[in-house]
Amino acid sequence: MTSKVSSPALAYENERFLDSDEARPLRILAEYLEPLERFRRARVHDTIVFFGSARLDPQGPLGHYYEAARELARLLTTWSKSLPSHEHRYVICSGGGGGIMEAANRGASEAGGRTIGLNICLPREQSPNPFITRELAFQFHYFFMRKLWFAHLARALVVFPGGFGTLDELTEILTLAQTRKLSNPIAVVLFGREYWKEIINFDALVRHGMIAREDLELFEFADDPAIALALLQAKLRLLTDEAAPGFAHSHTPRHPLP
Repeated sequence: MTSKVSSPALAYENERFLDSDEARPLRILAEYLEPLERFRRARVHDTIVFFGSARLDPQGPLGHYYEAARELARLLTTWSKSLPSHEHRYVICSGGGGGIMEAANRGASEAGGRTIGLNICLPREQSPNPFITRELAFQFHYFFMRKLWFAHLARALVVFPGGFGTLDELTEILTLAQTRKLSNPIAVVLFGREYWKEIINFDALVRHGMIAREDLELFEFADDPAIALALLQAKLRLLTDEAAPGFAHSHTPRHPLP
């Protein structure tokens, strides 16, 4: 008498398969579809993204940037909550870690707003800060999917002093704006003029013909939270219509056929 063969696991319940190289496309897709569903359920459509160093110590010599990010996030959240909309407008979004990211989530939370953390698995220094709204805390494995979600909903970007990661995130957004790959323009403010002028010689890029002079209009500088708030408010009023916001889409310019 033959023994009964047990039913094999369904493919989508097979953990060994899901962790395999063959299933990598499924894991990538999951990091798009799962956040998409959660953002839709939470009715989050527009974000203001804060970039900056996770290593910035609020008690250290650059601690004033921590407090400035905290205050600006608080001011933006208070302003956002006053807007006449049924949607959650201009939700503060960070990379979810410490330093400037923590400051941004903290300021938004202190203003009574919801706030997003797009965390990433790293060998060191990256763990979710306690100020992220629980249902808006995300964990990513793939850097490129995390960066997609930074850009996908962003209407504005505030970039505080940071290292390689911050430079990577900043230049990617500027490249997308420069090449018109964004259907929704993003207002960009570099906070800390002295720092950014030292780290990136924007005038040299123009002088050597690496960027056009008009590319410098893709961003503005600010050194004070109140000034940054005013810049962002002015830009967002110009860039955002009064209709209900929708999800951003990648943009492919159409050229006439020869």
